[in-house]
Amino acid sequence: MDLPQALQPLHAFFMAMSFVLGCMVGSFCNVCICRWPSGESVISPRSRCPKCRNAIAWYDNIPLLSWLLLGAKCRHCSLPISWQYPLVEAVTGVLFLLVYWRFGFTPATPIYMALSAGLVIATFQDLSDWTIPNEITLPGMLAGLGVALIGMTYDKSMLRVLHPLDALDGMALAAFLICLLDGVTVLLLKKPGMGFGDVKLLAMLGAFLGWKGVIGTLLIASVLGSVIGVTMIFVFRAKGEAKEEDEEAPAEPEYPPVDSLGAIVLGGCALYLLVRVAVALQFSQSLPPELFRPLLAGAIAIAALAGIISGFSLYIYQQQQRERKHKSGAQEEAVNEEEEEMITLHGHYLPFGPYLALGGLIFLFFGPELIRLYTTAMSAGPVSPGLFP
Repeated sequence: MDLPQALQPLHAFFMAMSFVLGCMVGSFCNVCICRWPSGESVISPRSRCPKCRNAIAWYDNIPLLSWLLLGAKCRHCSLPISWQYPLVEAVTGVLFLLVYWRFGFTPATPIYMALSAGLVIATFQDLSDWTIPNEITLPGMLAGLGVALIGMTYDKSMLRVLHPLDALDGMALAAFLICLLDGVTVLLLKKPGMGFGDVKLLAMLGAFLGWKGVIGTLLIASVLGSVIGVTMIFVFRAKGEAKEEDEEAPAEPEYPPVDSLGAIVLGGCALYLLVRVAVALQFSQSLPPELFRPLLAGAIAIAALAGIISGFSLYIYQQQQRERKHKSGAQEEAVNEEEEEMITLHGHYLPFGPYLALGGLIFLFFGPELIRLYTTAMSAGPVSPGLFP
């Protein structure tokens, strides 16, 4: 009898402990969400009221319970405590419980618990500050590559990625897709896209979920974003229609707000993915020979499009830099202010990071079932054109 079977009678107990552990970790997530945007340390000083700045005693810092017992108010200043604190703790607790329920006593459980906590931090910081912390995404990418080594050496790990190349492919595809969409948006509409924080967040998810997880996450996030975003647009416009009519639309910029780093990443990822696709097609045993050239030509065409967008974006960026050098200090400052006004949240209601995080969690829990459902639907016979066969 192996360890999971021996501990099966304690399954309910460990699910409860997973929830308690998640609430405790969620309390620390609150600290990160509040302090990282302002550059504060998450180690010291100890937790304190964000309004009166008094230190919080340990008995007032018990996850969920203290907020309820204190009536959602600070013991010292009696001012309200935001509902974000218990919400983050509860969400993290539920995610830890679901991770244990899905993966059980395997190496995947603590790994995906840590990933869930990181996604909670990224989600709530993006909602409150419109930024995604590098403290989560950059170490997360490296951790995803390391986790893939565990999946390669231990076949019962229940990890979603079982080889470092799968993790690397996921990171490259994630960065490629977001940078490509951003490049098209910026060049055609002259408006900022999703931002480089979303690139790093999806790349981190790609390191943990692989290239299939990237596609699944992006599709799920797009559907959720469309439904929720359109609903919120109608709600906000219905409430503030008169006010919006009086607002003056922002002036169209002379140059698109291109991102030089995004353009470089786009070109590099396009080249890497082209090589990987060519190698995979060359050594594929199940690919019919007549499909080799069309698929390779399609991959080359997509990579060429990405290269054109990348090169054009870098050209525009160089033109902007040259014009700035010829302007005086006052004029340059005015241009900078104009660009800052141009890159605003005008027309935005929610950032895209929370949708990516939610899409990644859905694929983490139900990825194999979703892939199986998709392949079953694709392999099904043609649908009868009438109501009856």
